[in-house]
Amino acid sequence: MDVDTSREITFRFDRLSPAYERQTGLTTEQVRGQTPREVFGEERGARLEANYHRCVKAGEPISYQEELRIGGEARVWQTRLAPVTTGGEISGLVGITRNVTDSVKQERRLRRQNERLDEFASVISHDLRNPLNVAQGRATLLDEQIESEHTGPLVRALDRMEAIIMDTLTLARQGDTIEEAESVRLTDLVGQCWGVVDTDEATLEIADELVFDGDRDRLQHVFENLFRNAVEHGGPGVTVRVGCVGPDTIYVEDDGPGIPVDRRDEVFEPGHSSTSGGTGFGLTIVKRIVEAHGWTVSVTEGSDGGARFEFEFEMSQ
Repeated sequence: MDVDTSREITFRFDRLSPAYERQTGLTTEQVRGQTPREVFGEERGARLEANYHRCVKAGEPISYQEELRIGGEARVWQTRLAPVTTGGEISGLVGITRNVTDSVKQERRLRRQNERLDEFASVISHDLRNPLNVAQGRATLLDEQIESEHTGPLVRALDRMEAIIMDTLTLARQGDTIEEAESVRLTDLVGQCWGVVDTDEATLEIADELVFDGDRDRLQHVFENLFRNAVEHGGPGVTVRVGCVGPDTIYVEDDGPGIPVDRRDEVFEPGHSSTSGGTGFGLTIVKRIVEAHGWTVSVTEGSDGGARFEFEFEMSQ
């Protein structure tokens, strides 16, 4: 851009890069010597000029994001604009701009999706759990007052509904990217999670110690779900081992029956469960939380033939 400061500041195009010409359909010949308002119209040109004025006033490079409709299509550009000085006066502007339309559309799509998930979680939390709690209370009283073959299955069915609702809420709320991590000691986290799970006569072995960064509250869901999964599939006497492979991989394995090779990809899918009492969301929650940390999770065979889950991550510097 040429900048004329002889009277009031005027901006005129000097030339466009070949890449900009290809993406916009505009050419240097079409725009040279013209103002932004002459090229893009009064409203859009004024928005462009506002950023040019800001750069001239600052006297230093600025960055901004702008949306322009070119050829009937709205495009979003990430622009870095810098002043060119001649004889101590700003005589021009040089801009480098990048088309970020696709990434912005993806961000907006994810934002709308998260808003719908929040609405969904709110409906489940308030509109379903309240009447469910009433039904559970009445069913429990009914089971205590009368003898019937129907009351037991009724109470268990309502309890299963509550478990599904809790897992669904966790699934809806745990997929966001982890923004703030804290230092977590593996033995402390594992011990706390083991203590709140109904492990019956199962045995826990912690093979290694490790300190890493993560969201402790969300990681509790990971280990609690894995421990429940081990007990459900391996039986009350199962042994669960937690340890490390080097400084960047944590594993949780058991000595249960394991997971067949052809089903290892399926176990993370929503609704997948091989037990009659499972909700089918436990391992999906594990995968979502692990991925929200930027980690990867895989399942393989354990040291004693059972199931082994491995989490690989990058150590912080």
